[in-house]
Amino acid sequence: MLVTAYLAFVVLLASCLGLELSRCRAKPPGRACSNPSFLRFQLDFYQVYFLALAADWLQAPYLYKLYQHYHFLEGQIAILYVCGLASTVLFGLVASSLVDWLGRKKSCVLFSLTYSLCCLTKLSQDYFVLLVGRALGGLSTALLFSAFEAWYIHEHVERHDFPAEWIPATFARAAFWNHVLAVVAGVAAEAVACWVGLGPVAPFLAAIPLLALTGALALHSWGENYDRQRAFSRTCAGGLRCLLSDRRVLLLGTIQALFESVIFIFVFLWTPVLDPHGAPLGIIFSSFMAASLLGSSLYRIATSKRYHLQPMHLLSLAVLIVVFSLFMLTFSTSPGQESPVESFIAFLLIELACGLYFPSMSFLRRKVIPETEQAGVLNWFRVPLHLLACLGLLVLHDSDRKTGTQNMFSICSAVMVMALLAVVGLFTVLLKEADDDEERR
Repeated sequence: MLVTAYLAFVVLLASCLGLELSRCRAKPPGRACSNPSFLRFQLDFYQVYFLALAADWLQAPYLYKLYQHYHFLEGQIAILYVCGLASTVLFGLVASSLVDWLGRKKSCVLFSLTYSLCCLTKLSQDYFVLLVGRALGGLSTALLFSAFEAWYIHEHVERHDFPAEWIPATFARAAFWNHVLAVVAGVAAEAVACWVGLGPVAPFLAAIPLLALTGALALHSWGENYDRQRAFSRTCAGGLRCLLSDRRVLLLGTIQALFESVIFIFVFLWTPVLDPHGAPLGIIFSSFMAASLLGSSLYRIATSKRYHLQPMHLLSLAVLIVVFSLFMLTFSTSPGQESPVESFIAFLLIELACGLYFPSMSFLRRKVIPETEQAGVLNWFRVPLHLLACLGLLVLHDSDRKTGTQNMFSICSAVMVMALLAVVGLFTVLLKEADDDEERR
């Protein structure tokens, strides 16, 4: 398993580098890329945002292992994960309004404080303290995915008066480097967990200086901005109306809830599946992130002018890959007949599918959901998503350990088949709309 993990990591990393280098040579630089003021502003944002992302990724490979190291049972660990997901739902619903009211810069500093406290709770073996830590982690995650982007967009448009068309370029580059940071963070987590001598808690302690630097740089180099005009109740009400009145939006939300809830369960299960076979968890995690980056690169190539594939086709492919991978896992995790290498390959395929899925969904959300209703609709999308993930973890908590993992992968397979049906339904609706538009012309 050790050799397989390192070999897969090297092959995936080489593939990603080859695709990205060829893409960079083929793509001419845009006007935004040569504007010195814009580049300085981007750098001010990236140096803070990337530190926050690196601190977040550094903790991911060893979370389950840490709880296992403290001798908690799988059911108890499942409850800790459920607590984290539930807090993400609760804080995610109000995060945008909280950030707008408190101030985006202050919210980023608050993120660094709450996430540092979350990391410190990992030093304790007390179950209640760890539950509090998971709640703090949920708050921190909600702030990470709302405060930083909101600060950037406001500064980009309102203070610096750069063209709004340049915003996607900033976040596209951020998405690429987010994958790179995740790959590096996995290797770093493996190194500190093995060499520092503190065991699985070491990556969490290593994240604290990064979080402190995140808060300090935001406090020193960023200006403050607010937006107190948004009413949370009005945002949610408008999002619910849009969700219920438009079949395309409803199908899109169904796909997101089913697909991403399965991914949350995968995040919980990969460690107990591979760790007993001597897998280097940090390298395994980096391999997952490299596979996801490879999927994103393949998405950009497939949707380029050369191949002309539509995001809807790639979304269908992503769901099909996950269905196939989950069927593989139901056999490779059979009690007494485990095949860790086959499970690892299936996990890599799931991450590759995620690299195709997320940009496809991002494109379809922009196409299907009105811009004014996106915040409210996405809030409603997250509720069933996290509820399904929590339900899955609770079912696993009550199951027999010998067959529970295999049964959970079987259930996830059925869920993904439902997601595939929803994809077919959305594809049919969009195709019919395109035909109607063609006839009207």
